[in-house]
Amino acid sequence: MDLYAVFGHPVGHSLSPRIHRLFAEETAQQIEYERREPPLEGFADAIQAFREEGGHGANVTVPFKEQAWSLAEQRSERAERAGAVNTLVCGDILYGDNTDGEGLINDLRNNLGVGLAGKRLLVIGAGGGARGVLGPLLVEQPASLIIANRTADKARVLAKAFDDIGSVDGCGLDALEGERFEVVINATSSGLDGDVPTLPASIVAEGATAYDMFYSAEPTPFLRWAEANGAFRTRDGLGMLVEQAAASFELWRRIRPSTEPVIEALRHDTRP
Repeated sequence: MDLYAVFGHPVGHSLSPRIHRLFAEETAQQIEYERREPPLEGFADAIQAFREEGGHGANVTVPFKEQAWSLAEQRSERAERAGAVNTLVCGDILYGDNTDGEGLINDLRNNLGVGLAGKRLLVIGAGGGARGVLGPLLVEQPASLIIANRTADKARVLAKAFDDIGSVDGCGLDALEGERFEVVINATSSGLDGDVPTLPASIVAEGATAYDMFYSAEPTPFLRWAEANGAFRTRDGLGMLVEQAAASFELWRRIRPSTEPVIEALRHDTRP
């Protein structure tokens, strides 16, 4: 069977093996998919060993996405923009792509029914999570996109890197008072610490969608905050995880799996 793996540190919690096994069953593909956790300084050696074993492709998660970008001998345009790679295709040339933004857009559009064209978007955070999705978000032609971060200068620098694609600006969290957004996306890891960025309640417009790129068995602190402040719908990042995995699977196997039954199966797994 063709060998694939997810590389991360830590990676024991990763749902990727289950996701790709479900995709393989659905599409009648013969694959083996593993978790691999190289030491923090050993990612390049681990990828080299994986290729020598005959590995066909890999998913890459934190903290190795930037290293994967450097290792890739050829990269997609969206990976170039993101400065990070989450999918490697192991052929004669090591090819890198970033499917995170596609995963987010597909979850919003296909699973939530939320279009972004003409909407006012807010992305909270200016780290790697935000950088990986900004290009695809702007391609959807929102009316505007604001990146808000605790450090305003970091948000402005990130916005400048993408302002040739669409209307995007950066600011500090304190500059959001009085602003209203139809789609609010949390791209920070604050929920992992049980924290919520300090945000004015006014940012949640009537009928707004709140989206947390991280996923959890329970509603994340950000989603609880958004619902308490009037968000019409809320969504965690489980669907994004499955959708970006589907894009990776298609790169490797040239067949697109259905994502809805996999998302439902994973949500069933996490129900009390």
